Amino acid sequence: MRRVNVSTGMYDTVLVPTDGSQEAEYAARYAVALADATGATVHVLSVVDESLYPRASVLSDELVEESLEAAREGAGEAVDRVAEMAAPGTDVVTEVRQGVPAESIRTYATDHGVDLVVMGTHGRTGLRRYVIGSVAEEVVRTADVPVLTVRRRAEEPAATDVSRVLVPTDGSDESMAAVEHAVDVAATYDATLHALYVVDQRALAAYYDAGPMIGDLIDNLTAVGENATGAVRERASERDVAVETAVLQGIPAATIDEYADENEIDLVVMGTHGRTGVERYLLGSVTERVVRTSAVPVLTVRPGETDLEE
Repeated sequence: MRRVNVSTGMYDTVLVPTDGSQEAEYAARYAVALADATGATVHVLSVVDESLYPRASVLSDELVEESLEAAREGAGEAVDRVAEMAAPGTDVVTEVRQGVPAESIRTYATDHGVDLVVMGTHGRTGLRRYVIGSVAEEVVRTADVPVLTVRRRAEEPAATDVSRVLVPTDGSDESMAAVEHAVDVAATYDATLHALYVVDQRALAAYYDAGPMIGDLIDNLTAVGENATGAVRERASERDVAVETAVLQGIPAATIDEYADENEIDLVVMGTHGRTGVERYLLGSVTERVVRTSAVPVLTVRPGETDLEE
């Protein structure tokens, strides 16, 4: 990953939860490359899920404890593998905890002042691994810090360069939190910022019996989209960030994925909440779908996470 004009407000502490799966370690490689580029400290955490070891009558306490100990050993090996990925000179902190995975991740992030969580979107199941896919989605929905989810591809990852950043926007105050992060990332890596507004065809469907008035409705929604993407352009211009804007009709999550593919986007940045109704699609649910389906990493930002330095 190339580093250009790195801002001191960028992520200084990166948390990488791992369950030892290939998906988790794929995301970890992305995280350590990011840390190498920005000088961030990497925290590697593995959580042994206590709920997978019930004190049931079919198992003795001794057998349960043996299973837990084996799980703790496996978790220790998992964090060590990620730590070994870090470039020489990178500060790395490792820890194994026992508890509820998503809750433990959030608590650790708070305890250590984490700026960014980087997670894989799929993982193993069973007694020795928690389901990092569902855990990642819960962390995305509830974490107080940005979460970068990385979907594993069939091929090994190339150098994690960031040249094109996509920020879907619905024009709401909530989505502006994501815009601020997207602009900061684009400025940091001298990347082009793409601002996209999607007019949801499903919302329009209810108005197709309006006859000629449907054209006016589409025009109005397009104008809303142009205003929303124009606000992104204005914010980007304040940071001398190159920007491209688009207003498209379609199913929001699918359109975002298609746009990312067609424009060779390296990173998608989205808010986790937004307005609803015909004038706004539900950015929260759209974000969760994009997290599940995007072929490129997705950085999710909760409202209020806009205190980056310029």
